[in-house]
Amino acid sequence: MKIISLIVVGLCLVLGIAHGASTTQPRSEKEKIEALIGIVHDLKDAKFIRNGSEYDGPAAADHMRTKWSAGSGSIKTAKDFIKLAATGSSVSGKPYLIRFKTGKEQSSADFLLAQLDRLEGRAPATAPSTMPSAG
Repeated sequence: MKIISLIVVGLCLVLGIAHGASTTQPRSEKEKIEALIGIVHDLKDAKFIRNGSEYDGPAAADHMRTKWSAGSGSIKTAKDFIKLAATGSSVSGKPYLIRFKTGKEQSSADFLLAQLDRLEGRAPATAPSTMPSAG
């Protein structure tokens, strides 16, 4: 009986360690930026509004990555990335919006700051593809 208990405890520890390794939060600023771009890329049932035109997640992620690359001298942190590359048009000055399937719109700045809080452990870990309610 003791051996079985030890085996069960050992398995729980191993599974816990394996689970922890798979949910490790990004540590470097570059990893946080990559994670934010990945969230945008994978967001389902949403449209990204840039200068009045709609784009899907992969197109929006590509655009943000291009702006990150172009602004690499000024972008040192994930917050810099959000502010300088992912919140608005440098051409028109208009903010980027995300329109969810519910019809609700949210600024990409608010969305990405909330996702950064989640990545840094300051907010509950919820699925990033969760759409805000229409309320």
